[in-house]
Amino acid sequence: MDPRAVLILVAILVAEIGCIANGNFVFPVERRKRSLNAVKAHDARRRGRILSAVDLNLGGNGLPTETGLYFTKLGLGSPPKDYYVQVDTGSDILWVNCVKCSRCPRKSDLGIDLTLYDPKGSETSELISCDQEFCSATYDGPIPGCKSEIPCPYSITYGDGSATTGYYVQDYLTYNHVNDNLRTAPQNSSIIFGCGAVQSGTLSSSSEEALDGIIGFGQSNSSVLSQLAASGKVKKIFSHCLDNIRGGGIFAIGEVVEPKVSTTPLVPRMAHYNVVLKSIEVDTDILQLPSDIFDSGNGKGTIIDSGTTLAYLPAIVYDELIPKVMARQPRLKLYLVEQQFSCFQYTGNVDRGFPVVKLHFEDSLSLTVYPHDYLFQFKDGIWCIGWQKSVAQTKNGKDMTLLGDLVLSNKLVIYDLENMAIGWTDYNCSSSIKVKDEATGIVHTVGAHNISSATTLFMGRILTFFLLLTTMLNN
Repeated sequence: MDPRAVLILVAILVAEIGCIANGNFVFPVERRKRSLNAVKAHDARRRGRILSAVDLNLGGNGLPTETGLYFTKLGLGSPPKDYYVQVDTGSDILWVNCVKCSRCPRKSDLGIDLTLYDPKGSETSELISCDQEFCSATYDGPIPGCKSEIPCPYSITYGDGSATTGYYVQDYLTYNHVNDNLRTAPQNSSIIFGCGAVQSGTLSSSSEEALDGIIGFGQSNSSVLSQLAASGKVKKIFSHCLDNIRGGGIFAIGEVVEPKVSTTPLVPRMAHYNVVLKSIEVDTDILQLPSDIFDSGNGKGTIIDSGTTLAYLPAIVYDELIPKVMARQPRLKLYLVEQQFSCFQYTGNVDRGFPVVKLHFEDSLSLTVYPHDYLFQFKDGIWCIGWQKSVAQTKNGKDMTLLGDLVLSNKLVIYDLENMAIGWTDYNCSSSIKVKDEATGIVHTVGAHNISSATTLFMGRILTFFLLLTTMLNN
């Protein structure tokens, strides 16, 4: 069946579930659990996702044995209510769980209060119908059979067959505007985001570490970042520094002027942030690999994705890398944990006992991955390898290369969509960065923050996501 026809059926289903004008529906969130199996299952689902768009606040920890995710707090509606959403550079759409949900998670082990978005409870909420320009632009043309009373639908499908569907609404997003060094003031802007209505598969059950939704930082025009940029409020540049030592970190929109960061070009016309990986070095020894193993053609390249926990390599690369990583410790015995993680017993300092791995990219940019990055402690004295053998394939049938939080943590990563480049540098993510206001030229300091809440029991530091706004004539 034509995918557009399916979306129309979804919209009709939404209309039959309740009053369309009220928009009282739900989007379930099922995120990573603490078990290692659940971490890989989550990553597998992400690789099969159909994408859409969004943006805002942060917190969490990227270690697989802890929360395994980073999230933010944002405000939606008038008056604004708080929502906790996972931050994800591998998808586009912002969506939150909506009212009248029968199977939405109501509690979270993260110690946060989950909130269902209610369009009726906001003075500024508006339904986006399928005949509006946003909808037709999202689907590259009019939806067949569209009528003005039918809401504009969205649909996200995961690799395990789970699916979530809903419709778009427009409302105020409240965020932190940087107005001085380490100081912010609340501001808002009208944005379009997803309101969940129907879920299936694993997304229809509650999660021990549930959130209110996901905010995507992909390149699509429907993302929050793109919407704010289109209205002249921001430039399409953002950065994150994910702290897996203390938890939390820094997340900002705006041009980073300190520290200086070298970049590599983004592969154009890709749904994800794809870059060209040229070679891998272990202990100054370059792995001997086929020349086309990291070919960027036909959607290949290497995907940078903060929403994925681990790092995935083609089988031939993995089989070359792991023996090199373990070469300094020939007496260690590898064994499987949960039937898929290669682990070993070790009581020494991993940074002294194992080699540094360097990934070399186009334009001479390198990513240094230290042993404490690619190894994680499963239990006292038991360490596991974060490098994983890829099971996902690209359009040309080759194994996918995907780098997640395990190797991106403790680095300042900059996504410059104005110049289609991405870059990173080792950094203390509990410190601060300097970001420039494009309108005034003033440079402000942006630091790591905690989200303080009487109901927030999560012990890691919570990131505050800052929007550095430029003052435009049309504001």
